[in-house]
Amino acid sequence: MSTQLYTFIRMIRTGWILARHDALVPSEYASSVPILARILGLISRIFTLRNLSINPGERLALALEKLGPAYIKFGQILSTRGDMLDPVFVEGLSRLKDKVPPFSMKAAEDIIFKEWGVKWQDKLSHFSQPIAAASIAQVHKATLLSGEVVAIKILRPNIHKRMRNDMDVLHMVAGMAESLIPSSRRLGPKKFVETADRAVMLELDLRLEASAASELSEPSKETGLFNVPKIYWNHGSKNILVTEWIEGTAVSDKKILEKDRFNQKEIAKKVMQSFLACSFDYGVFHADMHEGNMIIDSDEQLWLVDFGILGRLAPAEQRFHAEILYGFLMRDYTRIAEVHFEAGYVPKNHSIEDFASALRSVGEPIFGQTAENVAMTKVLLQLFEITEIFDMQMQPQLIMLQKTMMQTEGVCRRLDPEFDMWEISRPIVEKSMQRELGPQGHINDLLRGLNKARRTLEILPDATKDIAALAKAWSKGEIDLTKNKMNIDKSPSYHSWKTMAILSSTIVVVMSGIWLVG
Repeated sequence: MSTQLYTFIRMIRTGWILARHDALVPSEYASSVPILARILGLISRIFTLRNLSINPGERLALALEKLGPAYIKFGQILSTRGDMLDPVFVEGLSRLKDKVPPFSMKAAEDIIFKEWGVKWQDKLSHFSQPIAAASIAQVHKATLLSGEVVAIKILRPNIHKRMRNDMDVLHMVAGMAESLIPSSRRLGPKKFVETADRAVMLELDLRLEASAASELSEPSKETGLFNVPKIYWNHGSKNILVTEWIEGTAVSDKKILEKDRFNQKEIAKKVMQSFLACSFDYGVFHADMHEGNMIIDSDEQLWLVDFGILGRLAPAEQRFHAEILYGFLMRDYTRIAEVHFEAGYVPKNHSIEDFASALRSVGEPIFGQTAENVAMTKVLLQLFEITEIFDMQMQPQLIMLQKTMMQTEGVCRRLDPEFDMWEISRPIVEKSMQRELGPQGHINDLLRGLNKARRTLEILPDATKDIAALAKAWSKGEIDLTKNKMNIDKSPSYHSWKTMAILSSTIVVVMSGIWLVG
């Protein structure tokens, strides 16, 4: 109870800080919200601080910085959506990408000493002031005694406790939303927070980030679409990560938009195709694709950094999303609808034809359109309305992919206002579908089926013994397996028939498994 009370107080504090920064219901947007929210915003502004920034996005950013790392993560996602939000608002939020205040050098040196057991001078010839600071860690540039230039990432002091407190508040808010606003349950706010919670807590162990970077280095080499820095395993720990230093320009830097310095269209293409190739071809992807985590070197090669959150897709989920994108590319709305029904995401009491027609109403107006001609806010509202009509529940296992896809597309739209999601996606999606639905896909399906059959056969001996014992007890009348317990013929011949029926069924199952494996 005391923990819940403490969390509730923190939630009230969240509302208070947002109100103090005029970020609860910003005055600039008060006229566009429902009347109750408008009244709430009017009351909250009684307590607003004076001399605040005139940019509502910057006011929210300042409030999120005070609230903690989980809130900063939320703001970073919002800051990529220039196509959905007021550009002025997004500009203000951009300070969250790599301008979070750093912690002190003394704290950094203390953490290094605790983790390495020696002072930094014993392993490094140079250790810089913080180069970049984010919500959970900061990065220093350093030089190993061997002469190699590296980036040293250090977790913020007490970050585990702070993040846990923030996530507890978000859990409470999500629970209240589902209780007080029944219509929100379809979107699954509690499941979303649970998914985010697991991802964020994994991010707080830099050994796991090193492993994630190593895993993504394999598709980076095979696709040639992006690069991953080298990991220095011997210098890493739970709170410290040491990687190769990448010299270049962060995609969050305004210089990246200068036409005479970079090819923004090509960069946007690499960013999106990297994400799609990892997701659909390898089932693993960088799940925090904001501009601060992308660097463009002098050869305009794309480097991904900060692998704290890794997303994964099971084979069925890879195929599901690939088929949906392919369906939109082919404008085959019936197939898109069928995929949803086959996955069980839309209840069978609805019509495939009706769902396909509804999807057409969303897909056709935006097909082939560039970013500057598509109001994504309107598109998303239409999709939410349609999925609500067809009782489609949000899928927690796909939330990470959907969030990252939205984030990645936001980055691409900033780089290239004429960004065409469909055409950029086409080569990756078509390749994925050729693999999934072509001969190789059928072979993979067969192999997965054989593997399931093998596992079934492994447990069949014990299962057969149990069935035989059950049949014997049933034939002796020791147990009654009839649902309605009706009086039935208990003659020996009838019991023998029942026993033979069960044993025959068992033999059929066993022989079928042997045939599949053989």
